[in-house]
Amino acid sequence: MNTRRRFLGGAAAAALGAGLISRVGAASLPEAPTMDKATMQPPLAPPSGRPYQPVATLNGWTLPWRMKDGWKEVHLVAEPVVREIAPGMKANLWGYNGQSPGPTIECVEGDKVRIFVTNRLPEHTTIHWHGILLPSGMDGVGGLTQPQIPSGKTFVYEFAVKKSGTFMYHPHADEMVQMAMGMHGFLVVHPKNPAFRRVDRDFVFLLNAFDIEPGARTPKVNTMLDFNLWCWNTRVFPGIDPLVVRKGDRVRIRIGNLTMTNHPIHLHGYEFVVSGTDGGWVRPEAQWPEVTVDIAVGQMRAIEFVADAPGDWAFHCHKSHHTMNAMGHDVPTMIGVDHRGIARKVMNVVPDYMVMGERGMADMGEMEMPLPDNTLPMMTGTGPFGPIEMGGMFTVVKVRERLARDDYADPGWYKHPPGTVAYEWTGELPKPARAEAVHPDPKALTVRRRGGHSGH
Repeated sequence: MNTRRRFLGGAAAAALGAGLISRVGAASLPEAPTMDKATMQPPLAPPSGRPYQPVATLNGWTLPWRMKDGWKEVHLVAEPVVREIAPGMKANLWGYNGQSPGPTIECVEGDKVRIFVTNRLPEHTTIHWHGILLPSGMDGVGGLTQPQIPSGKTFVYEFAVKKSGTFMYHPHADEMVQMAMGMHGFLVVHPKNPAFRRVDRDFVFLLNAFDIEPGARTPKVNTMLDFNLWCWNTRVFPGIDPLVVRKGDRVRIRIGNLTMTNHPIHLHGYEFVVSGTDGGWVRPEAQWPEVTVDIAVGQMRAIEFVADAPGDWAFHCHKSHHTMNAMGHDVPTMIGVDHRGIARKVMNVVPDYMVMGERGMADMGEMEMPLPDNTLPMMTGTGPFGPIEMGGMFTVVKVRERLARDDYADPGWYKHPPGTVAYEWTGELPKPARAEAVHPDPKALTVRRRGGHSGH
């Protein structure tokens, strides 16, 4: 990570916030830290201003700030970035402060916020504060509420945050291109009262998508709907960090959707309540239980549950094609087709040819097929029992006992207690029952037919 190429993660993050103030406190423009790591950084404890419990950004980080004359100041830099989608693949994107998505901005209800935005893109831009109540001239719609921010210029947004909740930021300038290239981030406003809706762990991430052809590094921005990489915070499984939780913790997960379709997000092993929307907090008596929450385009949802069941629990979008990486839409279905004879002839010409798909596609989770450089397998990731056969919008909530309060490190795979894992049946199998043809009594059919017409 870098702060002008060196920004420390881990325990030093909080100290960096204080150091940032002392180092550039007298400057007219706050420093703009950058991040070049794709792993989740520990929550950034507030070094100044009102106290709050910080969030943990999945595969991301929180932007440090400085306090100046009663204003909480941060500096965003819109710029080209390189993001590792998962190990083995990187993409040329646009983002903020070295990454896509940009860093999470955290503040507190009632804060006066001043956000400097420097444009290092090859075209103009703006930033819209999605869901924030503010003066019209700070809303960030280029041409309507403000001039565009030219390349090489810095603009300033100033507003007081009126309510707590979960919000986003993204451009409202050449939006189709800039959002398709990865320009977005989260803005989390904490309650003024730290005890209000307090949880033990508070995660946040964005749903986003890209169309990047195998072997390529830059998204196709004019595709609009034919995406092939479905991401959480611009990462796909197995590159998405697990959500590590201590048994007994009350957990909140905040999710925002900036793709072009809805996503039914499903958590195994738990029921949760929907506790927040982009409009604000849901009153306790109005919260509803779910195991899957559908998040529409442009919406945000916060879900909460008590982590009382240890284990490794799948957490994913329930649209099956969103839990795969780049796919070929023109691949024919070969299930049930015996093409071994043809395969032998093909292998005389192409020795590396593989038979695929006649029994389904699960074999692809184990095959090590040759792929173009900078391309991910469609199904990938290995668990303690073999290939997981997932990609895209999939990760694991890992609930463990005896974790420290601030421990987010991956604890490895869950060790199941004896007798709690599905096992193979080795006893005698019942013989298949033979179906007997049933011939109804013709007279009974006649009676029914007559009965059916008796009312006419």
